Amino acid sequence: MRILLTRPAGDAQRTAAALRARGHEAIVAPLLDIEIIADAELGAGPWSAVLVTSANAVRAIGDHRQRGALQQTPVFTVGDRTAQAMRDVGFSDVTSAGGSVSDLAKLVAARFKPPARLLYLAGEQRSGDLAGVLRAQNFVVQTALVYRAVVLETLPKLAGDALSTGLDAVLHFSRRSAEAYVNAARNAGLFNAALVGPAHFCLSDRVAEPLRHANAANIQIAARPDEAALIALCG
Repeated sequence: MRILLTRPAGDAQRTAAALRARGHEAIVAPLLDIEIIADAELGAGPWSAVLVTSANAVRAIGDHRQRGALQQTPVFTVGDRTAQAMRDVGFSDVTSAGGSVSDLAKLVAARFKPPARLLYLAGEQRSGDLAGVLRAQNFVVQTALVYRAVVLETLPKLAGDALSTGLDAVLHFSRRSAEAYVNAARNAGLFNAALVGPAHFCLSDRVAEPLRHANAANIQIAARPDEAALIALCG
């Protein structure tokens, strides 16, 4: 299959290698660029736990001046890959929810009692409302913005060329990247080719929402919200 990847470059290259190992042609054309917020304000601890929902937050905390002060704090992540990334930057007490933001909220609520103080290392745009769910249960949550996504307004030439010459599928890892794909395709004058031509393999139902609203023809959802399950859709 010819498969388009629009996620940020570092993640896209890793996914492309996995696809190529399975015999697919992977085309990397990022629509999002991740900007780390240097010396982001984390607030005053101590914290009962640190919450992480993206490997982008790991990049931010890895170089942050307060990393050392946080390294003895338990960390809870949304998935296994992010958990391993936190271990790689020196955090030893790391637990993965192995699923979605909802799974992470349930895990934290099961491990701690309100009003435990939680530090959420977050992006400027977020999928789901982890902080809101936990605050509703009387936890104290400090949301620290440690990275943001900069979105391209139109499709990169490589993506446009791939759509023009025939594309089997597009992999969508986040709602934000799916929204960016729809908008960029519209601005490039390739809306129909981008939405009707290829299959759209999505990490979750929430990720698929912008594609459904745009009337994409073929949407498939991964059995689990992780990269391996998404790649499995490609065969």
